[in-house]
Amino acid sequence: MFTTFFFELRKAGVPVSLKEYLTLMEAMKRGLAEYRVEDFYYLSRSCLVKDERNLDRFDRVFGTIFKGIGEAAAAGDEVAVVDLPEEWLRKLAERFLTEEEKAQVQALGGWDKLMETLAQRLAEQKGRHQGGSKWIGTAGTSPFGAYGYNPEGVGIGQHESRHRRAVKVWDKREFKNLDDSVELGTRNIKVALRRLRKFARQGAADQLDLPDTIRSTAANAGWLDLKMVPERHNAVKVLLFLDIGGSMDDHVRLCEELFSAVRTEFKHLEHYYFHNCVYESVWKDNKRRHAERIPTWDVLHTYPADYKLIFVGDAAMSPYEISYPGGSVEHWNEEAGQVWLQRMLSVYSRAVWLNPTPQQYWSYTESTRMLQRLMDNRMFPLTIEGLDAAMRELSR
Repeated sequence: MFTTFFFELRKAGVPVSLKEYLTLMEAMKRGLAEYRVEDFYYLSRSCLVKDERNLDRFDRVFGTIFKGIGEAAAAGDEVAVVDLPEEWLRKLAERFLTEEEKAQVQALGGWDKLMETLAQRLAEQKGRHQGGSKWIGTAGTSPFGAYGYNPEGVGIGQHESRHRRAVKVWDKREFKNLDDSVELGTRNIKVALRRLRKFARQGAADQLDLPDTIRSTAANAGWLDLKMVPERHNAVKVLLFLDIGGSMDDHVRLCEELFSAVRTEFKHLEHYYFHNCVYESVWKDNKRRHAERIPTWDVLHTYPADYKLIFVGDAAMSPYEISYPGGSVEHWNEEAGQVWLQRMLSVYSRAVWLNPTPQQYWSYTESTRMLQRLMDNRMFPLTIEGLDAAMRELSR
């Protein structure tokens, strides 16, 4: 019966996916419907209906398959009084637009207009709004709010990114540090990183130099003459800047593999985190990024110009974050991101940007094209071939 219900919904034009059907089956298995048809009606509607425009179709199919309960619910009988979880209701209210409908939603017209209008809305709005196109609210096409859609907007009160169109996020967000203990999949990355090597012997002489010991002993008429040398290690110095959070959540596993490999390959390594673009401060620990910021000027004054500079990020952001003061998605930056990037490149002439997004998609994002120009086309895909090319660039 359940599979018949699934196929009849699809035949009626309700866009039910297999994943949603399996979610319903899992909910039934856990006893959420409590063996009552009324409970199953609301449970299945919450799982299978994504758009309120399909509720009528759902009711008709449900009434046909389960003998009339849909009409009873629609008529307002006792069935309609059910204590639904608030989270289900909120999800049901979210608006899902087609690509054609998205194309009809217009942006306000630039950074200055967006910020000016937000200030007006904050001053004028007195209550909660849902589904609209003007006020700060939810599930609509307004530039301000959560769980809706707008080509350029300010995210307010939304748990996670959906369309990745926000030019600024009003809420305080928490990120996690990358795990540097990941080993699976790092072998090929390590091989590529080894192109960036410059061996030297520095420090205390604590290793036996066997060839020199043999020569010295032979020249000393057989009396043992031990010769020691300092440990041989990779003398290359690396500054690693890692984009974290937001759209980079899709690439955490790959970045952890890279981070783990870099930590073992370079003795002189310093790493910092940033979000989307480098600004006036960076941080070492994502758990304390709001309390323990490190001024970017301090980084530039601490590490000399012989360090190799590596950025890791998908370069996907609002162009305002690169070109405008105040354009950062999370805070008000006094100077544009491109200013800080150019300062870093003027100090560290050997620099590359590693992008985990497949290279064929780079041209679709304006911010990626902007960063490519700022990096003088030294942006490479985060693949084995891309790493190999990046290490060759840094070795020049």
